[in-house]
Amino acid sequence: MPNGAYDNVAATASAMDRALDAGRGIVRFAPAWVPRAFCTPGRRIRLHPDDYFPFEQGRGGVDERWLASAVRADNGPKTGPYEGLSLVVDPDGDTLLPFDEFVGHHRAEVIGARLWDRHGAWPMYSKFFDNQQALPFHVHHTDEKAALVDKPGKPEAYYYSPHMNNHLGDQPISFFGFQPDVTKEQVKERLERFSHGGDNRITDLALGYRTQLGTGWDIPSGVLHAPASIATYEPQAACDVFCMCESWSNNREVPEELLWKDVPADKQGDLDFIISLLEWELNVDPHFVQNRFMVPYSTEHSLADGEAAYREKWIVFRSPHFSAKELTVRPGQTVTITDRDAYGTIVVQGHGTMGTHEIAAATLIRFGQLSQDEFFVTEAAARAGVQITNRSSTDDLVILKHFGPENEELGLRV
Repeated sequence: MPNGAYDNVAATASAMDRALDAGRGIVRFAPAWVPRAFCTPGRRIRLHPDDYFPFEQGRGGVDERWLASAVRADNGPKTGPYEGLSLVVDPDGDTLLPFDEFVGHHRAEVIGARLWDRHGAWPMYSKFFDNQQALPFHVHHTDEKAALVDKPGKPEAYYYSPHMNNHLGDQPISFFGFQPDVTKEQVKERLERFSHGGDNRITDLALGYRTQLGTGWDIPSGVLHAPASIATYEPQAACDVFCMCESWSNNREVPEELLWKDVPADKQGDLDFIISLLEWELNVDPHFVQNRFMVPYSTEHSLADGEAAYREKWIVFRSPHFSAKELTVRPGQTVTITDRDAYGTIVVQGHGTMGTHEIAAATLIRFGQLSQDEFFVTEAAARAGVQITNRSSTDDLVILKHFGPENEELGLRV
């Protein structure tokens, strides 16, 4: 099977206009599958069991699905040309349209003038990452440090969707930051062990947290983290910058090259530079849970409407860089939901309609197959209101919605 899931990708102005007009401001995405060589798939993101290893030897298995992504994955020299990039489905043909070019063509008409004028692009994406074991302890750079390798920084957040977790994997415990009394010298000593082989045991210095489904965490840039073996919904800034600090994960060694992946050439081998990637006070915050843990709560509109036909909750709300909601429409109900900002969306349970589109949560997708579970709602469509119908007489229709920076409804500012 080829590196890319699709070989019919093209971008023409007529197709991009047609897609936007046909969906009345809502467009459908093809699934964007991403492999990771250093992980073992947890097999919960609804890909066919035969298709979790569709790439050539050495690429690893598919353990991520990227959502509303205008960026490509950074998986080394064998990365496919559209790997990680969302592709808009042309409703009148077999063509798929790169989302970065789609946004570049329509600009503010898609993401709104506020985001376009400030960023000139769609500046976030979300993903499902799905690992049988925990991820290695790693850090994403701040804007300042990422700029040294010509990238933006990468804050992120997690939501543990009950709808995506029929099992919890081998280690449903996440490690975040360090114990409050840990010193930089102790961390450097563990990093020095990386090249010695085996486990450098850096998470001995961290604190572990058991997973609570239906909750989440806010993880700013510069905070070390080893996410649990949970299928996790992860809104984040639009970048793939990272530094792996743990030498052993998934019962195998982590390649040392990943410690130095996004380090400038003149800092290669400099462990003090790795330490400088860490936002130290955030990592040793004695009130980490109070400041970073997220328990969902109902939106003002949801409460005002009585929550009989639907319920909408904020599930990611601490970061100014992105936010997310979970919308549940009750069986047989039709509702109209308004938002201030553009957003990407993924259906995780049920079926029905959203605007002009048929929608349905995926159950088993073949690699390269289209689905009816992922969409993007433009700012204009969001403000006009999106009509959603749950066609089931028994099951809830559940949709996750991911927004860009400084959501107007939350009022957070960078």
